[in-house]
Amino acid sequence: MRIISFGKSDVGLRRSNNEDSFLIIPEAGVFCIGDGMGGAAAGEVASRIFVDTVIEIFQNATVQSEDEALELLKKTFRSSNERIFQESKEKPEYNGMGCTAELAFFYNEKYLLGHVGDSRSYLFRQGKLRQITRDHSLVQNQIDQGIITPTDAKKHSLRNVILKAVGISEILEVDIIRGKTLPEDIFLLCSDGLTDMIDDNSIQHVLSPLSIAIDQKVDKLIELAKASGGHDNVTVILCKIKE
Repeated sequence: MRIISFGKSDVGLRRSNNEDSFLIIPEAGVFCIGDGMGGAAAGEVASRIFVDTVIEIFQNATVQSEDEALELLKKTFRSSNERIFQESKEKPEYNGMGCTAELAFFYNEKYLLGHVGDSRSYLFRQGKLRQITRDHSLVQNQIDQGIITPTDAKKHSLRNVILKAVGISEILEVDIIRGKTLPEDIFLLCSDGLTDMIDDNSIQHVLSPLSIAIDQKVDKLIELAKASGGHDNVTVILCKIKE
């Protein structure tokens, strides 16, 4: 399996600093995004700790089975959660910091994905886009309960309230998604700076043309998010599976 990939992060139009961090290691099949939260520069610190932990655990790892892959993924979230939580306890200026996180690992024509928070992962397959993660957010819970509609959620005053993040408590539950890859699949990992600004139909429209390169599609998605207001940092990773 060969992966063509590209990632980019943009500060957006309203923020003075970028609290997102991302990593792509195509030869290892590892891709991740952390979207930081917390006052001052604390969000940047949290997302950087998450990415650094991914590098430490995955860079030289050899995976022979799904069980080994799963253990590496769980270890990454467990270790980064402990590090961020401990750092926030020891330094008052980092109190309350954490990050949402997406971590995708590709191996043996399969994918394994760890997800925490309201950053998202999508799969574009055979012309159709599908969100493969579920937001850990207050508005998503209300959508699931039928209290509000997805359209209402876009304008909800509490739409930025997340219920789960890496580093904000000693115990962390991680969503694990797994599946098989097919040639020409495109996986999208993104921070909410993209999905708060543009809808899934717009994302699918950008990903659909076969003649446009992956890096150009990343640029176009970020451009659309900024044209729609660019209220937050925008980070996008695209991974295309080739035989």
